[in-house]
Order: sequence, then C-alpha cells, then structure tokens
Amino acid sequence: MTLLLFIIVLFAGLAIGLPVAYALILTGVALMYQLDFFDAQIVAQNLLNGADSFPLMAVPFFMLAGTLMNVGGLSRRIVNLALALVGHIRGGLGYVTILAASILASLSGSAAADAAALGAMLVPMMMQAGSTRGRSGGLVAASGIIALVIPPSIGLILIGVTGNISITGLFLAGIVPGILMALCLCVTWFLVSRKDDIQPLPRVPIAEVLALLRESFWALLLPVIIIVGLRFGVFTPTEAGVVAAVYALLVATCVYRELRPRELYAVFLESAKMSAMVMFLVAGALVSGWMITVAGLPQQVTELVEPLKDSPTLLMLAIVGLVLVIGTSMDMIPIVLILVPVLLPAVVAAGIDPVYFGIVFMLACSIGLITPPVGAVLNVVAGVTKAKMTEIIVGVWPFLLAQCIALLLLVLFPQIVVIPYRWIMG
Repeated sequence: MTLLLFIIVLFAGLAIGLPVAYALILTGVALMYQLDFFDAQIVAQNLLNGADSFPLMAVPFFMLAGTLMNVGGLSRRIVNLALALVGHIRGGLGYVTILAASILASLSGSAAADAAALGAMLVPMMMQAGSTRGRSGGLVAASGIIALVIPPSIGLILIGVTGNISITGLFLAGIVPGILMALCLCVTWFLVSRKDDIQPLPRVPIAEVLALLRESFWALLLPVIIIVGLRFGVFTPTEAGVVAAVYALLVATCVYRELRPRELYAVFLESAKMSAMVMFLVAGALVSGWMITVAGLPQQVTELVEPLKDSPTLLMLAIVGLVLVIGTSMDMIPIVLILVPVLLPAVVAAGIDPVYFGIVFMLACSIGLITPPVGAVLNVVAGVTKAKMTEIIVGVWPFLLAQCIALLLLVLFPQIVVIPYRWIMG
C-alpha cells in the first residue's frame, strides 16, 4: 500500500505540472500522513539537510568549471585539435564530434553543456560537408551524453551522494565505459555515413597539428590533474571541483585571455542558477528519501525482486529496462534521486558491486536524455542548431541504438567495468 501511494502521488504531482522538487516534497508529506506522524519541522529539517552536504558541493564547482571552459575558449581549442587530428578522414567530422565530446566530457561533466558547445561549432560544418542537419544533430546529442559517464560526471556525484557510494570509485570506474560508448558511436557513424557523399577536410600539416596540441595543452592537462589527484588521494571529489573551477578560471583569464573580468559576473550568475536548481532538487528528494526509508519501501522493493536475487544479470536488465522507460519522460536528476535509494538495497542484497550498479544506472539515465518524446539533450541540440525536433529525433536513432548496445554490453559483461576499476584502484 505504501509503495503504491508513493508511485501514485509522485506521478500525479508530475502529471499536473508540479516541478519535480515540489512533487518529491509532496510525496514525502503524503507518506507522513499515511503513517500518521506529519510534522512540518521534519520537512524543513530534511530540506536543509538535503543541501547541507560536503560531497554535493562538487556539483556547483564542476558546473562553474564547465561554464568557464565554454566561455574561456578551452572547449573551442579541444574541437580545433580534434579537427586537425581526424578531420581529414572520410566522414571525419563525425569522428571529430565523438573525439571532441569524449575530451570535453573529461572537462565539464555536463551533457547539455557539451552538446550545446559541439552543436554550435560542428553541426554547420558537418552540413557544409554534406551531412544532414538531423543526422549531425543526432550524433552531437548522442556524443554529448558521454559526459555523464566519463569523470568528472555531475550525475555520478549525485549517485554517490544519494546512494552513499564512493564518488572517487565511480569516477575511476566510468573511464572505460565512457570509451566504450565512444567506440560504439564510431562504428555506427562509419556504417551510416559510408553511403553519404561527405567531403573530408584537407589534411592539416604536422607542424600545425603540433601547434594546436601546444595551444590545447592547458585544456588537456585538467582531466589529468583530476584523475591523478583522485587516484592518489591528493584531493576529494569536492576539492577536485574547486581545483577544476580555479584552474579553468586561471587558464581562461591569464593563459588564453578570452574571458574578461567584466564577463565574470554573467558566468557566475549562470552557474549559480543551474546549481540552485540541482541543489533544490536534491533537498526536495531528501524529504521523500527520508520517508522512503522510514516507510520501509526499500525492503518492499527487495521483496518484489526476490525471484531475481540469484541472477544479478536479470536483475540489472530489469533495472535498466525500468530506467529506460522512465527516462523517456523524466530527466536524469529526479530519476537518480528517486530510484537509487529504493533500488540500491536490492542490488546490494543480490551481491552486485554498488560502483558497477552506479555506472550502469547512469548510462541508462543518460540514454533517457536522447530518447523521445522529452529528451532534454535533444531539445538543447535542436535549439542550438535551429532544427526541428523531428529532424533531430530521426537523426539520433542509429546513435541511440549504439548507446543501448554499449549499455547491454555492460550488463552482460560486468568485467568491462569491474576489472579496469579494480586495477586502477590497485
């Protein structure tokens, strides 16, 4: 009865247009009434506790770092380097998109930010070379979601905070799956573009490539600093966010000098708005999350999946199917905040590594961002490229399938995540 009430109230709130944070708070209040101990002070206390989290402070800092990189010229230099490296190959602009997205993913951690930057720079070039707007935009959207798996991913931070899972472990475990996503996109792009008359760019002289590499050095150094620092315990994920933000600020203002002091206010304001939205969502989720624990919903879910307990692969397939279905109509952040606390106890009871679960869960959530009818990243790309949403939806399908194949490989072969992660962790 409690589980049914939770589902009905949550989706009823979303159906009538309530913001997700308010729907989560309403769900917590409904559960309080159902258990007959409503107290407004508990609601207020949990709202405050939800945002009062040291690990969660990594989110605004990485968001600020991503904004600084886009405005300060770091992202553009990464794209220029990718153009010089693989732009001359047949269909090279597609490989440029995938390579640039993978590098940018290790800088920003935001799928929407990466997709917007790549869409504005590369889609016009791909169209000029002979690709359609829809296919170009679809590739950009599917490449952008790599940012949610490769560290420093904002989504992995939320999973770590919500599920009390090592964020450092999640970051390091996301490297290989992120590369797998990029490889699946490369194979798909090769298959779909070989029949098109797409003109490659002229080969860039090696001297110019080396010059671009030197120019991009400061941007490329950031992911190395973050990964090495996390691996050897130099700083925590939250401190890594501070390092990333300060480093991006120094490089944008003092090295590349593309960010002027008078532009800083707008950058900080934009980052603060995005951070406030995420933090309030997390705060609202703690109200319902506290009540989920008190009402014993995780135990009820564990009992429901008891038949799958002896088959971790079937359990993960069921979880992935659930997340993919919900992802068609809900954004990544609320999916994480709602489902991770409910599903994690059942996952642990089945003997599944929580870090592995977090990576697979995040990849499933990221696919939801490019799945119609909602598809938040699809909307971003459509807006940036001034394309019709239907064009982007048609163009993204082959690449959506590629990301689903990557997800299926992770479910069927957990060693893809577990073995490299344990090797990196030593």
